[in-house]
Amino acid sequence: MAEVKSPSTTAPILTVHLSPNHPDGLVLRNPLTAAAGTFGYGMEYGRMVDLQVLGAIFSKGTTLRPRRGAPPPRVVETAGGMLNAVGLQNPGVEAVVREKAPIWAGWRAPVIVNVAGEEIDEYVAVAQALDGIPGVAAIELNISCPNQAAGGMIFGCDARMAAEVTREVRAACSLPLIVKLSPNVTDILPIAEAVEEAGADAITLINTLLGMTIDVESRRPFLGNGTGGLSGPAIKPIAVRMVYQAAGAVSIPIIGAGGILNAEDVVEFLLAGASAVQVGTANFAEPGAIPRILSDLEHWLTRHGVADVRELIGAARQA
Repeated sequence: MAEVKSPSTTAPILTVHLSPNHPDGLVLRNPLTAAAGTFGYGMEYGRMVDLQVLGAIFSKGTTLRPRRGAPPPRVVETAGGMLNAVGLQNPGVEAVVREKAPIWAGWRAPVIVNVAGEEIDEYVAVAQALDGIPGVAAIELNISCPNQAAGGMIFGCDARMAAEVTREVRAACSLPLIVKLSPNVTDILPIAEAVEEAGADAITLINTLLGMTIDVESRRPFLGNGTGGLSGPAIKPIAVRMVYQAAGAVSIPIIGAGGILNAEDVVEFLLAGASAVQVGTANFAEPGAIPRILSDLEHWLTRHGVADVRELIGAARQA
């Protein structure tokens, strides 16, 4: 039977470490972060949310050159979530360095830039452009992209390709390196192990699941791109399962993502083995979701006598 602790009389410690093996480290004030693609570059939410209370902000995906993105419609609501096919619309890394990073440099919440590409050389070039830029705290590799050199196969669906892109970026960039893994695989463990061995400081689990919805009136796929990424509460059990599995296979920190709406969801991911979490789809419906969840998490920890949030990490895996 689990031990029942008395409520704590002091504020719980919320600090978490995402790259303990990196010389510079990546320490977050709390484990709640904004997921890439759901929070813009942070400025878009600045009038509605106190950005400085966030553990970190993951910027929207950044590529070497500007991208116009996918044709509309780009978003459709589903049962328990949403499908999106934005297509990595962004102004390119040069504009991000020139226009966004100087603003980030004045924030207390670290900004982690999500990096995408269609060739390994593109990932490397973007990482090099971001290396040493004030305001850029770390990189998150989005390897759920098609590798054009391999006939369109997704980088994150093959352990060898996932390791190769991770290894090349690691060699070219000194920033803490987080790799965001695709859930659209049969077995996540070989891929998680491969990117750890290739030099990743942490991994994010999970990216969106591939899905589709069809408009029964037009009899055509609703999204302009046909398929899209499924996110929201519907995918949370899958995400928790993958975090739990990966936590037993790798020693680097894991960032859990998928359908987080409240403090209990955060605790569930931490118990499964995550060191931090990303809140994504909830931001669209409730811009202030992360501050609310953070406040509720502090109350949850206090009520359960948890003095340090790190006590929860992987606790469900313990005998």
